[in-house]
Amino acid sequence: MQIPKNEDRRLSTLKSLNLLDTKGEERFDRLTRLAKRMFDVPIAVVSLVDENRQWFKSCIGTSMKETARDISFCTHAILDSDIFLVPDAAKDSRFADNPLVTGEPNIRFYAGCPLAASNGDRMGAFCIIDHQPRNFSEQDLQALRDLAAMVESELAAVELATQDELTGISNRRSFIMQGEHGINICQRQSLPATLSYFDLNSFKEINDNYGHSEGDAVLTNFAEMMTSEFRSSGLISRIGGDEFAILQINTSLENANHSLQCFQKRIESYNSNSSKDYQLKFSFGTVAYDPQRHLCLSDLMREADHLMYIQKQGE
Repeated sequence: MQIPKNEDRRLSTLKSLNLLDTKGEERFDRLTRLAKRMFDVPIAVVSLVDENRQWFKSCIGTSMKETARDISFCTHAILDSDIFLVPDAAKDSRFADNPLVTGEPNIRFYAGCPLAASNGDRMGAFCIIDHQPRNFSEQDLQALRDLAAMVESELAAVELATQDELTGISNRRSFIMQGEHGINICQRQSLPATLSYFDLNSFKEINDNYGHSEGDAVLTNFAEMMTSEFRSSGLISRIGGDEFAILQINTSLENANHSLQCFQKRIESYNSNSSKDYQLKFSFGTVAYDPQRHLCLSDLMREADHLMYIQKQGE
């Protein structure tokens, strides 16, 4: 199974949408129904390619809700920017013995247009499937691209609702939704977790002295450095204003503190190489998840915020 070069970022973007394992939605279902009618096919799907599976946000024509990723056609579709076309899967050496071809849903024809998020990461595919081989004209290809663009518009609407517009990372709403899910996993599986709350120091002075555009650049740079340092281990969010948070799942307080030390060194390096008249500095508070004291994510956030405030008062 071939993996996209940007797989880590792609998966992070996918999970930030909070779409996996959610209920069906009419805005996606109407497009799969339309595709089924337009192309006269038995199956149309909005597929999202997760780490080890493809999951169907919308699916008409089959009762399947997901399949293993290593046998999915959409895994191939996300490797390129244009439509992935298989006119006859039974005669294609890549798929002839695929269980989705030899068994349900008996794929013979597949056309899948990749679905990209706003940053270009391909989340999955809008695909149509037939039980018979068929040809696909250039007019058909363009029609499928047009429908896929409509699906991408709906994905963009979801993304805007859960993404901080300035920095591109999760907003408070997304952080709380994903964070609650993460805490529930830690509770069920007895995994450690830590939450760190950040606040930029002297941010108001930067805005006042250098303008809001410079303040926006500070927030963006800080978010980029957080993402670079913590993307593989945590859920990163701009909570609001100059406040950020990171929830690290399956991470002990000791390991979290080590990561924070590395992050501080990254900030110090940024300041050393910066030509700005100000220094980028922050205060933070870090709390280890304790299921006896923290009944929900809000409890963790409140305690970490309090510790951050104490540190900030001492600056």
